[in-house]
Amino acid sequence: MAQFERISRTVLHEWVLWKLVQSRFRSPQGEEFVRTYVESPGATGIVPVRLNAHGRYEVVMVRQYRPALGAYSLEIPAGMRDVEGEDPQSTALRELQEETGFTSSDVRPLGQILQAPGITNAAVQLFLAVGLTEVAMDRHGPEEDDMTVEILLLDDALRMIETGEIDNAMAVVGLLRTDQMLRAESRSSK
Repeated sequence: MAQFERISRTVLHEWVLWKLVQSRFRSPQGEEFVRTYVESPGATGIVPVRLNAHGRYEVVMVRQYRPALGAYSLEIPAGMRDVEGEDPQSTALRELQEETGFTSSDVRPLGQILQAPGITNAAVQLFLAVGLTEVAMDRHGPEEDDMTVEILLLDDALRMIETGEIDNAMAVVGLLRTDQMLRAESRSSK
């Protein structure tokens, strides 16, 4: 497969962790074109689950105000990869503690998703945290200060995806991959 070639890259604007970039490319057919996009350090998301007294999986989620939407969103704990040199799993565990007051020593990768590849290189590393331990929360900023922690049965969260009550892409993918992984583990242990 022929390759696209980046000819030039100009940073138009930098803010906090993001850069607005304009690049000139050459297509495999030789056509030159310009695209503007956002460069991001990426993020992590983590699906915290535990077994309840009835042997059913519960998931810990957060409901947070999102200014871009002007509304609250039900999400998995997540955050930007904003600490230089911190590996994605450590970032995910830090966000889990900050937002929910839980941590876990059993963390499993759920893969990566691209948030909006037409406009940004933002990639999210997803993780599953099993067997939660309570720790102190360490929230940052007005949105997190207002955030609520909601514990749902995993089956209920999956139904909420079907009804559209959970529509955050990171949460949808994380919950579906978690369900898939837990079901596969359950089948293999029988």
